[in-house]
Amino acid sequence: MFVPLALLLIFSGIWLGKSYRDALQTPVVTGLPVTIEIDKGDSFNRVTDKLTAANVSINPFWFKVHAVRLRMSHKLKAGEYELTNGLRLPDVLTLFVLGKTKQHAITFPEGWRFKQLLQAISVNPQLEHTINNISNAALMLKLGAQTEYPEGAFFPDTYFFEKHTTDVALLKRAYDKMQSVIQAEWLKRDEGLPFKSPYEALILASIIEKETASPTEMKMVSGVFVRRLKKNMLLQTDPTVIYGIGDDYFGDITHEDLKKYTPYNTYLSKGLPPTPIAMPGREAIGAALHPDNGESLYFVARGDGTHVFSATLENHNLAVEKFQRKKNDAR
Repeated sequence: MFVPLALLLIFSGIWLGKSYRDALQTPVVTGLPVTIEIDKGDSFNRVTDKLTAANVSINPFWFKVHAVRLRMSHKLKAGEYELTNGLRLPDVLTLFVLGKTKQHAITFPEGWRFKQLLQAISVNPQLEHTINNISNAALMLKLGAQTEYPEGAFFPDTYFFEKHTTDVALLKRAYDKMQSVIQAEWLKRDEGLPFKSPYEALILASIIEKETASPTEMKMVSGVFVRRLKKNMLLQTDPTVIYGIGDDYFGDITHEDLKKYTPYNTYLSKGLPPTPIAMPGREAIGAALHPDNGESLYFVARGDGTHVFSATLENHNLAVEKFQRKKNDAR
């Protein structure tokens, strides 16, 4: 007995409909995430081949049917995608069409020098490296900066980026963010500060960043330096001396170091050094522009991350003797 053609077509349609619905509703990724990279110029079929090669349980036929039905087969965006557990066929297609690419992260901590930032960028395998052997001045020109000195010009933060983002593009974001932060904070600065420009405030902020890791002390440290600048006193801050020593610094400042001239030796030269010495964070920038109103002109490290602040040289010398003795006894 032959099955009527019409009935056969009905059964076939029901089966196909169920198969299509199952293809749309069944997770195609189970377990660990799968990374897929769509290159520029990849055809839809090429993308499908990459999915199946990566063991994504996708039905190529229904994937194509669904994409054509929604007029999305030619709208897939190039990039690197992370397909997570539980994604279904429509979810994958939506990711590709919206360009929701996988994001990588890189962190620039507060207090880092520019050379540390460059090192982190140079070893990151997800970035496209374009600035090898370029001078600092040429790099800053690429970024549209008004200074040729990169130190302290980039905002410390965690930045998310797509694979193949260029190092210049990433640096541009960090530079622009620092400019945005310092300009906004400059507009809210206290009156009577001994700074002529936001850049000078950035220099002091970098010194504050290197002097203390305690946010609660930053305004106190700033107050000391601001009062010293107003009184035309030497800043006498070790981090600037260390910066001036450069690669010849091996962990301890000697008396010879304090007597050796560099543009950053604030034991010999009055005023601020010529450039920042590190990347200051938002707290240090805020402290530079909003110093405390105390009377302290000196401070010395206790050795536990905090400092003793003194208004007179006599009290400062007593604190130095006390805590330097502790330091020497601990050795």
